[in-house]
Amino acid sequence: MSAPERIPPRSMTPADLLAEGELTVRGRLREASNAALYCTLAHEGQEITCIYKPVAGERPLWDFPDGTLAQRELAAYEVSEATGWQLVPPTVLRDGPYGEGMVQLWIEATADAELLALVDGEEPEPGWKAIGFAEVGEGQTALLVHADDERLRRLAVLDAVINNADRKGGHLLPAADGRLYGIDHGVSFHAENKLRTLLWGWAGEPLPEEAVAVLKGLKESLLPGGTLAERLAPLITPAETDATRARVEALLASGKHPEPSGEWPAIPWPPV
Repeated sequence: MSAPERIPPRSMTPADLLAEGELTVRGRLREASNAALYCTLAHEGQEITCIYKPVAGERPLWDFPDGTLAQRELAAYEVSEATGWQLVPPTVLRDGPYGEGMVQLWIEATADAELLALVDGEEPEPGWKAIGFAEVGEGQTALLVHADDERLRRLAVLDAVINNADRKGGHLLPAADGRLYGIDHGVSFHAENKLRTLLWGWAGEPLPEEAVAVLKGLKESLLPGGTLAERLAPLITPAETDATRARVEALLASGKHPEPSGEWPAIPWPPV
């Protein structure tokens, strides 16, 4: 009698591994303001690296409810997926060694991608967009600019939709395959306007046709009973979902990238 045929283990996607893999903490990102742990996820011979942010390691904030940052990170991923742009790395909520938390695929950023720069002069060179002037020491200032890059422009639209209060330069991860990811979205989705970002270079300019089409899709999906509204329901409050839909509607009504309101610091600190 012949031996039974061995069924090879199924090949798991990164999303599968994030949800099902065995989570092992390997280190801590000490520069992070909240607990952020560098981990591996393994299952049946496959392994990936990830970042794990347990809810128990979140520091209280005066303007966001305690213990909600992990859910907001997942909510940002859900909106990113709904755009079709896939700007946020695969993200899940799951249990880990320190309790429930956000687990996100680790993206190894390339060192040669130039997205931000400090330059002399009053106006940026072609291919760059002005952010504003920054002090560089000894009473000197320089013009802070970001690349006039379609990938950044998509992130600027995403940030306006989710009301990202902390888009720093260090939250931009260009990958080796040419894609650009945005990370650290824990302080997003507030019902009040709190948009703080380095990506103001297109402020007041007309939205690209691609962005308008994406926003129209988001508007429909955010209606009560819509796919995205349902996916956000366990992650943010109904008022925050309503505010997200209102921001999408406002962007469509204006047809332009938003401008700083003047009611809130427009650029996060530190900017990088």
